[in-house]
Amino acid sequence: MAKIHPSASVDPGAELDADVTVGAYSVVGDGVTIEGGTTVENGVTIVGDTRLGPGNRIFPGAVIGTAPQDLKYAGERTQVRIGAGNTIREYVTINAGTAHGGGITRVGDRNLIMACCHVAHDCIVEDDVVMANGCLLAGHVLIESGAVFGGMAAFHHFVSVGRNAFVGGASRIIQDVPPFMTVEGNPSRIWTVNVEGLRRKGWTPERIVAVKEAFRVIFRNGATSRAEACAELESRPDLTEDVSYLIEFIRRTARGRKGRAREALRDTHHAAPTPKEP
Repeated sequence: MAKIHPSASVDPGAELDADVTVGAYSVVGDGVTIEGGTTVENGVTIVGDTRLGPGNRIFPGAVIGTAPQDLKYAGERTQVRIGAGNTIREYVTINAGTAHGGGITRVGDRNLIMACCHVAHDCIVEDDVVMANGCLLAGHVLIESGAVFGGMAAFHHFVSVGRNAFVGGASRIIQDVPPFMTVEGNPSRIWTVNVEGLRRKGWTPERIVAVKEAFRVIFRNGATSRAEACAELESRPDLTEDVSYLIEFIRRTARGRKGRAREALRDTHHAAPTPKEP
């Protein structure tokens, strides 16, 4: 049986694997599923249609699965899905999805979400993301794998942040952040390639040089538009997979609105039904 502190409240409708630990004064509600090896420390609240994969650690005061902070929400049963090996620190809040936004808030694997961060309804946080203290994600934000945020960075709804990007602390992000780049400020701007972050990911010097050249052509060549710069890079025989993805990301942003690719989802999300569990 799961190791549950006597003062914790675990609803009979919750499903906990045998090696789950639930600390003092925590609340686990009806419909919650927690897989093996997950530790829920003291004073944590996990409610709603929420599923946590194996090997997560949830620190005191975190609140997961509560209703979205969205005026359109009308009590629908929506979901939170959290993968494996995540560290969710003190007082993090992760809200459930909304019916008009796809119905699911997702957090992938091996993410570090530091104290007092907020993940709003219908967000997608992929894998190996680091969010320093006090970062705030508005609704429908997409964070791709490997992104790293300094403390207190705030993200407008429907923003996308690309793979292995770095966002500086206290930045205000209202437009998409391209992969592999360093962005910071208020208003924020693209400063350079996230070289140190890419090195820490084990990138070779050759991969980094290719992205640095793409940065120069796309973001520092005032003679051409970004569309023209992307087309010029694609015509080169030495086009790499990383640069190809950077180009794809920039084009998705251009097809959206207000510098945010996911703004194009507004109409389709509004009509979307609440998803059923696969």
